[in-house]
Amino acid sequence: MYVLIVDDDSAFCLMLKTFLQKQGFETDTAFSFAEAAKRMAERSYDVVLTDYRLPERNGMDVLIEAKRRNQRTAVIVMTGYADIRLAVSAIKHGAADYVAKPINPDEILAAMSSALSGSPNQEPAPTPVAFIEGESPQSTEVLRFIDAVAPTNLSVIIQGDSGTGKEYAARRIHDRSRRAERPFVAIDCGALPKELATSELFGHIKGAFTGAIADKQGQFEAANGGTLFLDEAGNLPYEVQVHLLRAIQERRIKRIGGSSEIPVDVRIIAASNEDLLAMVNRGAFREDLFHRLNEFTIRIAPLRERPADLQLFAQRFLTQANAELGKQVRGFEPEVTDILARYAWPGNLRELKNIIRRAVLLEQSELIGAGCLPDELKITTAHDRPNAPSDLRQMKERTEYELIVSTLEKVRYNKSRAAALLGIDRKTLYNKMRQYGIEH
Repeated sequence: MYVLIVDDDSAFCLMLKTFLQKQGFETDTAFSFAEAAKRMAERSYDVVLTDYRLPERNGMDVLIEAKRRNQRTAVIVMTGYADIRLAVSAIKHGAADYVAKPINPDEILAAMSSALSGSPNQEPAPTPVAFIEGESPQSTEVLRFIDAVAPTNLSVIIQGDSGTGKEYAARRIHDRSRRAERPFVAIDCGALPKELATSELFGHIKGAFTGAIADKQGQFEAANGGTLFLDEAGNLPYEVQVHLLRAIQERRIKRIGGSSEIPVDVRIIAASNEDLLAMVNRGAFREDLFHRLNEFTIRIAPLRERPADLQLFAQRFLTQANAELGKQVRGFEPEVTDILARYAWPGNLRELKNIIRRAVLLEQSELIGAGCLPDELKITTAHDRPNAPSDLRQMKERTEYELIVSTLEKVRYNKSRAAALLGIDRKTLYNKMRQYGIEH
């Protein structure tokens, strides 16, 4: 499914693009009407997400151009509160929906799903991986920690591999806190360009730098009274960490180019797939910021460490896939259950969800057979099963390497598509390619 994001805010475009790619969408960006028109001439899009205010032309022009090229394209207008009247007007002229800024990614997904469900010949929008209450000792401990820390205002670090559900654990903390009725704002620190990170977090005023054509509210202001979730916090540029520490300590922020300080009341939840303390020890993350964030830590174990949860998760994803795809698959052949149990799951819950959905789509009988599983799952045979932790680590690395290579080859080394299929962001993919010496 192809999505085009049209917005002159390049940092916002990049963040939204990264989020949608993690949900399995093929996503392009355009920063003006002219660039959007060029993109639409080259490819037919299922969804166009456009800001109403653009340089020279506006979102209405994007809507007209999208519908001229393909009447089935769902156009969703993103707009500031002051422009909602204009957005409603756009709906009268064929837009599928509008979403008010600041953008909540879940609202975007809901709007896309609603728009596509009403369009012929369109598959529904993928839903993000939910936090599932597992039954293993590790999962039970995570749930106990969440329930304990949620009612407090403590800052929390959530540690875990990609795809383990860190954001959904953060959202569960928010939903069970006293801030539940206030905003939950998630920001992908790995997608923030160094030169725009400060602006995205704290905002800027018109004319503060080249390209600052209007005042912009930062994510701290958007989350005021609620929770700010910093995903992959270890990727924040070192100099931005200084400003972040000050904002947390003083509960005040200053927009770039602004002179007045703005009071903010925000709870911080940070997540990382790297060990932040190890980053502190090698000088890659500020020690004072780490201690400010690390008032409480939750570690979410990778799927390979909690086999007691695997079948539960697989069955939940099977039920979801049946509802999403209109199928009636009941379960798994014994061979498939064995294959799932022996696989190392480098992509964790996100990878499991994608594989189950694919298998449900392909299966024509009541039980999923091995023929509907990707080849990378079937390369691990019974005699490969590890007997020691070091063997498990070696098996994980070998399987991860083979999975990355096969995925890259499948998409002809399109890094964005490969990252989306693997359920990781582009930065993580590049790091993995360097780790394993994969060149292209």
